[in-house]
Amino acid sequence: MSQHFDDEAYFEISMPLLGDEFPELKVQTTHGPMNIPEDLKGSWFVLFSHPADYTPVCTTEFVAFQQRAEEFEKLGCKLIGMSVDQVFSHIKWVEWIKENLNVEITFPIVAANDRIANQLGMLHPGKGTNTVRAVFVGDPNGKVRLVLYYPQEIGRNIDEIVRAVKALQIADRDKVAIPADWPNNALLKDRVIIPPANNVEEANRRKGQKDCYDWWFCHKPLDK
Repeated sequence: MSQHFDDEAYFEISMPLLGDEFPELKVQTTHGPMNIPEDLKGSWFVLFSHPADYTPVCTTEFVAFQQRAEEFEKLGCKLIGMSVDQVFSHIKWVEWIKENLNVEITFPIVAANDRIANQLGMLHPGKGTNTVRAVFVGDPNGKVRLVLYYPQEIGRNIDEIVRAVKALQIADRDKVAIPADWPNNALLKDRVIIPPANNVEEANRRKGQKDCYDWWFCHKPLDK
């Protein structure tokens, strides 16, 4: 990617916000051409990017994602990697991981460029591609539901990404909110938070209930 930025180009950069439609991308991947998010409609997906192939932190992340691939699959969630390198480099890197670490990467890796990075807000005017370490979680309608950014020095916590996908699906299904550190919250354990009362009668009914700290803070067991 080019690291040249002028004021006009910088202000054209726009990161998709939560609830936005994921930007339409026609890309080349290690599994062939893809239209994102069109080819992923009907599935949850995690698209995660990294600055370059053959980098130690990113290699550990790819292995970690692959080791949890079955968990994502059970959630109906597809994995897509992304790097600024070309498909030929991705193929050789995947081969290196297989030969040296005995891990076969089964998800596609996108060959990114300046246009794609700009659409996803992943270029920094001062640091260039060093900030291309993002995670986007999309839902079956192709909407952005979660965005995480990491500096190049820190590897991502894949367990947290699995947890976030699972929590988003439960929140959508049961119309509840998910507490901190769920399913191991210090107050609620694996219980979930129900919406607050929206009228006086309901607020008064909830006061004093064993599953409520107050009318606006009530919880329940997770529906199975």
